[in-house]
Amino acid sequence: MISFVCIAPHAPILLPEVGSRRDKVSVKKTIEALENLGKKLKKKNPDSIIISAPHPDWGFETPLYFLAKDFQGRIEKILIGLESPQFYFKKGVNFSISNFQFSNKSQFSNSKIAIIASGDLSHCLKEDGPYGFHPDGPKFDEALIEALKKKDIETILKLDEIYREAGECGLRSFCFLLGILEASGLDWQPEILSYEAPFGVGYLVVNFKLE
Repeated sequence: MISFVCIAPHAPILLPEVGSRRDKVSVKKTIEALENLGKKLKKKNPDSIIISAPHPDWGFETPLYFLAKDFQGRIEKILIGLESPQFYFKKGVNFSISNFQFSNKSQFSNSKIAIIASGDLSHCLKEDGPYGFHPDGPKFDEALIEALKKKDIETILKLDEIYREAGECGLRSFCFLLGILEASGLDWQPEILSYEAPFGVGYLVVNFKLE
């Protein structure tokens, strides 16, 4: 049974050992939202966590620090390739999403599972950001957030084609999560907890209410 679902950014600067005190003030909303998610996850007390990310290391460790740093259950880390429709387990076993049978509800019936989609939005939001500024950046972020609010998955699946220069890294991870939700048959509603981009990268935190 899926008991907890969220989207979490994974910028290393969110971690306490990285960046300055001033940096932490700049991402205060994001940190508070992640800590809020951590409390929600703890209350759900899942048996295992599935976390997808487009990067190793901080792609997993940043959201896990805030959401499940004391978690003692099973954690599956799925690394999603940016140039391929295939997905990769950390240990190197690869599979296509069509062969990953999340559509069978019985696979979730014996345990409570949390799903975390790790990823950042556009990296092109400011001239002094990682990739400079491109108009596709803010347009992508705004379109993604609005489509999430409307549960407009069809639009979300096309965003990388519409805004090709957005410089995002999280869309495939988010689509992975949404595909699982749609296949599960659950009634879900996204709750936008925070969005900010003080360093030219969009940080989005979303909790999914499940029925």
